[in-house]
Amino acid sequence: MKPWLIAAALALATPVWAQGTPPDNPMQPSPTWDDIRESVVGLTTEPPIDAAVLDLTAPHRANDPAIVPVHLLQPQGAPPLTAAMVVVDENPAPVAAEYTFGEALMPLDFEIRVRVDRYSDVRTIATTADGAQVMAGRFVKAAGGCSAPAGKNMAEVTRTMGQMRWRASSKDGRDIGTLMIRHPNFSGLQRDQYTLLNIPAHFIDTLEVRQGDQMLFTMSAGISVAEDPVFRFAYQANGQPIHVHVEDTEGNIWDETFQPVSG
Repeated sequence: MKPWLIAAALALATPVWAQGTPPDNPMQPSPTWDDIRESVVGLTTEPPIDAAVLDLTAPHRANDPAIVPVHLLQPQGAPPLTAAMVVVDENPAPVAAEYTFGEALMPLDFEIRVRVDRYSDVRTIATTADGAQVMAGRFVKAAGGCSAPAGKNMAEVTRTMGQMRWRASSKDGRDIGTLMIRHPNFSGLQRDQYTLLNIPAHFIDTLEVRQGDQMLFTMSAGISVAEDPVFRFAYQANGQPIHVHVEDTEGNIWDETFQPVSG
């Protein structure tokens, strides 16, 4: 496996406290959430918090505010989800991404990485198959993630943008897919380290992942998804190829197909 894919997978490893130890970072009262809940997120009422339907884990203090792992997890027997919105209350653009999920991902075990710009609640609002909504979240201590310098120079960005890697494995009897996409996901708040000029926003805004004709998940994203995004998820493999479709805000389109591993 490529070293950078190994590093990305390790960055998304499940925290020890997610396996049973009570978290020490529940969501905190958030005046910002009170302001954006209806005007930005579109909720007229507060969704209930119910870990029997969905939980979200994230580190209490992030090692890197530009690469904060977020894990959405359902217990066995939880009602299936069709969609989820990930919100970072204190980010300049609070809605990090909106996802839709196919049946093959249920019960949900889904990991992503986001930027966190200031100490903030990181939350998800999910929709069940019967239309009910539920919320989960954690309070994350991190700052500067949206303006943190990019990890590569512009020449490297141009050379590698759109490259993808896929890894299939298994854990606890479930198939696990890890998808990594090379893209700087510039937030518009960063500076070129050579010219010191602001880098215009340029990020992946559309992602579709399928196996054969079956949709696994889709994403509609903003500036808060981390550079070189990684998605790790449990799914029910059907032996068909994995098709990935990516579009960014500059009109670039990339398509990749990964054949299933035999034997």
